[in-house]
Amino acid sequence: MGLQDLVSSLADNPYFSAGFGLFGVGAGAAILRKGYMVGLILFRRHYMTTLEVPCRDKSYSWLLQWITLKGARKTQHLSVETKFQEIETGKIRTRYDFIPSVGEHFFWYGRTWLKVERAREQHTLDLQHGTPWENVTFTAFGKQRRLFQDIIAEARDLAIKQNEGKTIMYTAYGSEWRQFGNPRKPRPLSSVVLDRGISDRIVRDVKEFMDNPDWYSSRGIPYRRGYLLHGPPGCGKSSFITALAGELQLSICVLNLSERGLTDDRLNHLLALAPENTIILLEDVDSAFVSREDTSQMKAAYAGLNRLTFSGLLNCLDGVASTEARIVFMTTNYPERLDSALIRPGRVDLKQYIGYCTPYQLESMFSRFFPDFSPHMATAFAKGVKDINVPVSAAAVQGHFMVYKEDAQGAVDNITDLATSSTLSNDLFNETSCVNEIYEAKKNV
Repeated sequence: MGLQDLVSSLADNPYFSAGFGLFGVGAGAAILRKGYMVGLILFRRHYMTTLEVPCRDKSYSWLLQWITLKGARKTQHLSVETKFQEIETGKIRTRYDFIPSVGEHFFWYGRTWLKVERAREQHTLDLQHGTPWENVTFTAFGKQRRLFQDIIAEARDLAIKQNEGKTIMYTAYGSEWRQFGNPRKPRPLSSVVLDRGISDRIVRDVKEFMDNPDWYSSRGIPYRRGYLLHGPPGCGKSSFITALAGELQLSICVLNLSERGLTDDRLNHLLALAPENTIILLEDVDSAFVSREDTSQMKAAYAGLNRLTFSGLLNCLDGVASTEARIVFMTTNYPERLDSALIRPGRVDLKQYIGYCTPYQLESMFSRFFPDFSPHMATAFAKGVKDINVPVSAAAVQGHFMVYKEDAQGAVDNITDLATSSTLSNDLFNETSCVNEIYEAKKNV
């Protein structure tokens, strides 16, 4: 049998013809599928733009809010975010925001069709938050990198606008800053009455620092500023910093140096990643470290009672790896306990004592609290406090006014009550100081 006869017999075989036909159909389908996949990849590569935003990125929450307000308003697949909003009266109001849920959403933005996919990994957790890992992916036709830049900028502006004119407090959580509580209505700077000229001096210094970054860079001076407010408790140190932040439209990052688990590296990381336009507040800085002459304290620190070391704190404030464009405020009731290296120029550029109320403060506070009464009554109140010869704090005066908030004359006539409460408070403060000094002396012996 020749080759021609063999081919003819195979062609006449129905089983062979069916198998060859199936092979041809399968091969054709595979080629078409491969061509479709290659064409789709090339189309996506050259004619589509994709933006992926992980949940750890700062813009993630902005974009979810933007999608809700500007994008997928008509989507029927929703998730809820419960928020608390403080209104003008100070009352907290509950607000429910519906955001697109996990899945795909389609909408038009301007003249561009967008596909938004919110994905969640059930088996992958964000270790710091303990929540499932998420990301959101934007897809648009054409080369739309500029479009995504505009979307992110618009989302950021929208988030800023919602907190515009409010003071935001941040606290350290792990290696990042988290918003603490609700954005607060700014406290008027005039509501914190310090002695004559003190408030103006600090405000003028901070504004001069913020307005002149080029002056520092041209002279090779690190662009950072440190302040130390010291004095007895209740005299307005923390209140003034809060009011200052509201006056300058800044937020506040509160950091406790005595926090368990705070290390040198973590402190440096937190200072480097502090949110923009914020004041870093280190309250009661004396509670973390005292003078280096107290060797027992330093040994305890290095033994592990507090993993943050004194040298680590100094390097974070003014070391080679310390960040710039930073405003740091420290407060303490015991400035004599602070090491000279901590409060030297470069780490603390301005020191200000904020003490017990002076006659000027007493008159100003009385006139502010009782604006409908004559200045003579304010003078009489200040003279009465001076006559009892007991130092009083601003907190004590405010508490006294709250008792007689509807009776200005009663506030003047019952100054002895203010003297009694202030004496108890001062005695407690002095006793605490003496006990601490005795304890430190015994340790040194």
